[in-house]
Amino acid sequence: MHTPSKHRSKNLIRKRSLGVAVVELAVCLPVLAAILLVTIETCLMFQLQQNLCLTAYEGARIGIIPGSNDGLIEMQCKMLLDDRDIKGYSIATNPADPSSLSPGELLQVTVSATCGPNSAFGGLLYKETTLSESVTLRAE
Repeated sequence: MHTPSKHRSKNLIRKRSLGVAVVELAVCLPVLAAILLVTIETCLMFQLQQNLCLTAYEGARIGIIPGSNDGLIEMQCKMLLDDRDIKGYSIATNPADPSSLSPGELLQVTVSATCGPNSAFGGLLYKETTLSESVTLRAE
């Protein structure tokens, strides 16, 4: 049989264990949430970098075709960036007018975007950062 004092001591131990668990949760949950948010934000920036690389490549592919011009490159890049909902971007080509390229000459397309508008959490970590990707291809 249980004596009343043993029963009270078990209840006291359970209450203390519950209290310790609540304190541990209160300390650890914000840390785990912060780690999760930073991980998500960093993965989104990696995805943005990949999208910029793909867009620069596709723009360069259009630009090296004979008879192409900077308007076609810009249209192709804008279409891809808008489709991926990327904001705050800029597109540059070197040379500025690819229609003057001779076969074998190099065309460089650079696509840049600011991280703040493309962030899931308002650019908390990458607000002032600008990502940029360049692709250089030979004209056909």
